[in-house]
Amino acid sequence: MSKYVIIGNSTAAAGCIEGIRSVDNSGEITVVSGENHFVYSRPLISYYLEEKTDLQRMKYRPDDFYEKNKCNVLYGVKAEKIDKEKSEVYLDNGEKLSYEKLMIATGSSPFVPPFKGLDTVENKFSFMTIDDALAIEKTVDENSKVLIVGAGLIGLKCAEGLLEKVGKISVCDLADRVLSSIFDDECAKIMQNHLEEKGIEFLLGDSAEEFNGNTAKMMSGKDVEFDVLILAVGVRSNIAIAKEIGIDTNRAILVDNAMKTSLENIYSAGDCTEYVDFSSNSKKVMAILPNAYLQGNTAGKNMAGESAVFDNAIPMNSIGFFGLHAMSAGSYFDEKDGGKCYIEKGERHIKKLFVKDGVLSGFIIIGDVSKAGIYTNLIRNKTELSEIDFETIKKSPTLFAFSKENRGKMLGGVV
Repeated sequence: MSKYVIIGNSTAAAGCIEGIRSVDNSGEITVVSGENHFVYSRPLISYYLEEKTDLQRMKYRPDDFYEKNKCNVLYGVKAEKIDKEKSEVYLDNGEKLSYEKLMIATGSSPFVPPFKGLDTVENKFSFMTIDDALAIEKTVDENSKVLIVGAGLIGLKCAEGLLEKVGKISVCDLADRVLSSIFDDECAKIMQNHLEEKGIEFLLGDSAEEFNGNTAKMMSGKDVEFDVLILAVGVRSNIAIAKEIGIDTNRAILVDNAMKTSLENIYSAGDCTEYVDFSSNSKKVMAILPNAYLQGNTAGKNMAGESAVFDNAIPMNSIGFFGLHAMSAGSYFDEKDGGKCYIEKGERHIKKLFVKDGVLSGFIIIGDVSKAGIYTNLIRNKTELSEIDFETIKKSPTLFAFSKENRGKMLGGVV
């Protein structure tokens, strides 16, 4: 009977379990879970703060998931070391696990810059886990002044989740725009205006330099008073355990399209991996929940002896703040780099479609994203735009602008 060990209890781990069980119904699966929680959907932690969901509904799979898939889950335990010669994983509780196939799904951790005086701040938090959300919830009240360092996705979702629970929220970032890794200047401004209308204050192009208790000294020289500090500067992939045994890494663990690492019988998936972005043909860290699941599922099938690949991953974000939705996918560029950008915009919406070498390489939409999946499909399939009625699709994505053959491909053979 095969022995599988999965380090991490995340979306990628759930995909791996289901991938293994689709091939091998009897092998022994052990999951090492650093958190004391059933696998859950991390993007929902801001909705928990908003009281739009609860801990039960945040679960990524039904309560009987591990039992049905015959998994042994070790909660609140961390893997400290891998012995690649003996095929063993050493845990922080003194135990060790032997494996035939190993999956590393260690995810990522908050990056906290070495701020001077950070140790003088009593109420400081990250915002990546259920435990973070629970701790913040216990600390804030309707009079709290919250300072969030970081205007990326994590920081802004935290701001959204807290706005109705606190007195004031200020968000600072060294970048001169919100969501700088997702949006260009024009798109970011639309979202910033929307967030400011809801009552969130921004200090952009400026950030905390040092702390003295509940006062942040900003790089601009300004002092910002707060009661609660949220650190959302960024994340780093957890690669130490892999790097220590010689697995090839860059910013994250390098994997091929079968999710294999550079060492035999060891696979990896999720936020701790770096893999090929199909839209730009370059390796990137793409910390995206759907990709994490598909990576894990691919790894699981291969661990169990099947031959599977995940070879069309693209960067993708589907987000919303206070009812204004946004979606982006693929690769963007300035027109000076070649290619063309189609733009349609108004005061509260914008659509940008990036076309290069005869195919759609990426898009950004703020506003109506209901049919954006058609654009995503064009990117994934590298559909030649000369084969479709792109003039119609630019303005209103519809399947009727495709040929019968292309509609069949998009609908899985159904026309």
